[in-house]
Amino acid sequence: MTFQEKVYKIVRMIPKGSVLTYKQVARKIGHPLAFRAVGNILNKNTDRKVPCHRVIRSDGKIGGYNGLQGQKHYLLQKEGYLK
Repeated sequence: MTFQEKVYKIVRMIPKGSVLTYKQVARKIGHPLAFRAVGNILNKNTDRKVPCHRVIRSDGKIGGYNGLQGQKHYLLQKEGYLK
């Protein structure tokens, strides 16, 4: 399984209303320092089955979503993570 496939597998398992940080995803795939690589992979994701909007920054900020931060906020709000 490639690094990208591992990232997508972990992100697919994040339930609605929950989030992981980029760093947590990197740790779960066994590469704890690869959080930027995780972000780069998710930034290019076009597969709607991979809910990359559920991955946020370690400082609690939601970060970008294929360049559409407002869309990420909306999706997290709709799922009950944000009020």
